Amino acid sequence: FVLHYQPQVNALHRVFAAEALLRWQHPQHGQIPPGRFVPLAEDTGLIVPIGRWVLETACAQLQAWSLDAQTRELQIAVNVSARQFRQADFVAQLGEILSSSAAEPARLKLELTESLVLDNVADTIAKMVAIKRLGVTFSMDDFGTGYSSLSYLTRLPLDQLKIDRAFVSRLPDNQSDAVIAQTIVTMGHSLGLKVVAEGVENEAQRQFLHAHGCDGYQGFLFSR
Repeated sequence: FVLHYQPQVNALHRVFAAEALLRWQHPQHGQIPPGRFVPLAEDTGLIVPIGRWVLETACAQLQAWSLDAQTRELQIAVNVSARQFRQADFVAQLGEILSSSAAEPARLKLELTESLVLDNVADTIAKMVAIKRLGVTFSMDDFGTGYSSLSYLTRLPLDQLKIDRAFVSRLPDNQSDAVIAQTIVTMGHSLGLKVVAEGVENEAQRQFLHAHGCDGYQGFLFSR
C-alpha cells in the first residue's frame, strides 16, 4: 500500500491540508484504486490493520512535514472506516500512534461518514469526545448524501463539513445542487464549522462555491 496526498486549498489557493488517499500498488496489475479493494477489506475485517497502517503512515508524514517551515502547518485528513472506529480500543490505539510518531495531534483530522456517525449515536459522540481530548479534529465526509438529523449534528464535536462531490459536479447550472451546496455552507458556518467542497474540477464550480462562502476546495482543478 501507498498513501497519496490530495491538497485542500483555501480561497487564496494556498494549501492548508491534504487528504490521505490509499492506493494498492499491485506487482502485476499496477495501481489499484480503493473502490476496488476497500469493500473487500471491510467484509473480511482486513480494513482494521490496513486502517491502522494508514494512520501510522499519515502521522509519520505529519512529523516529517513538521521539520520543514513550508509544510509544518499542514493538516492531514484520514478516512476512518466504521469497523475501525467501532473497535473498543480505537481511542487508545490512536493515542499510541500519536505518541510514537510524535506527530502534533491538532494536525490530524479524522473524516467520518454520516452513516458511521448515525449508527449508535451515543457511542459515537462519547468516542469522538475522547478523541477530541487527544487534540485531534473531525470532519464529516460526504455530507448531504445521508440522512443526518440536525439535532445530532449540533451534538457532534465536529470541526468541518465536506460537501460531497455529487453536489459539486453539476454546479453552477443545476439549481437543486446549487441550493444544497449553499445550504450546507450556511448551516456549517452557523454551527461554527469550516466547509470544504470535494470534487472541484473546474473554475466555474470554484467561483460559485467561493461566492457563497465555502472555506476550502479539493479536486482535480488544483491537483489529482
